Amino acid sequence: MGQFQFTKTGIEGLVVVEPKVFGDNRGYFMETYNYNDFKAAGLDMVFVQDNQSKSKKGVLRGLHFQKKNPQGKLVRVVSGEVYDVAVDLRRGSDTYGKWYGVLLSAENKKQFYVPEGFAHGFVVMSETAEFVYKCTRFYDPSDEGGLMWNDPEIGIDWPVPENAELLLSEKDQHHQPLKDFESPFTMEG
Repeated sequence: MGQFQFTKTGIEGLVVVEPKVFGDNRGYFMETYNYNDFKAAGLDMVFVQDNQSKSKKGVLRGLHFQKKNPQGKLVRVVSGEVYDVAVDLRRGSDTYGKWYGVLLSAENKKQFYVPEGFAHGFVVMSETAEFVYKCTRFYDPSDEGGLMWNDPEIGIDWPVPENAELLLSEKDQHHQPLKDFESPFTMEG
């Protein structure tokens, strides 16, 4: 037990998770998830799907969520480095519309738990990055939603140079701003 350090972010439910890494001259070993340790830290969820993506530098994915079947996500990077962001979309939350970001890399081995009721996205900082995440619900393409990645009302401070060329999918270029969004999410779930 106790193979993780759980750090609260100031937004209820968002947690940075740092695994204990056991290394020697052969390499390293770490647990990336342990139900008992997570439950003891107040993160009592069941994961039903694992996903992995690879992206090149400058790719920005997000800000995504599912409307009727929201997913909690435990995210990490196994190769490269990304800046990962979550935005609170839970009506009644004291932090509604607020965001938190964390640098995730293969080197720092940090993970980020993004609960249901949040928009999520990331930008790739290294030449390439492989991004892995566990989900609490199955992906449903008919249930997708999204917010503008650069919505001034949210004000995410993406750590990219001012004139950097970002690569976004067609749909990520056309998401709505927070002011036009009617959140289906509440603090109760």
